[in-house]
Amino acid sequence: MRSGVGARYYWCLFHNRVETDDNVCPGHRRLGPYPTVADAQSALTKVAERNAEWDAEDARWTGEQS
Repeated sequence: MRSGVGARYYWCLFHNRVETDDNVCPGHRRLGPYPTVADAQSALTKVAERNAEWDAEDARWTGEQS
């Protein structure tokens, strides 16, 4: 796996692994790019956190929550 200045990392949704520009799957199978391996590894956690925040905001907006 390539690292260093300018390296980009992706989370592959098909293979469930970190990939780089050197071995990246097509765009519809990946999240990223991320600046570090750790960021790519935590991509799904970040997606879940953001979705929960957006769902809560939607519920507040529509009056479903008090």
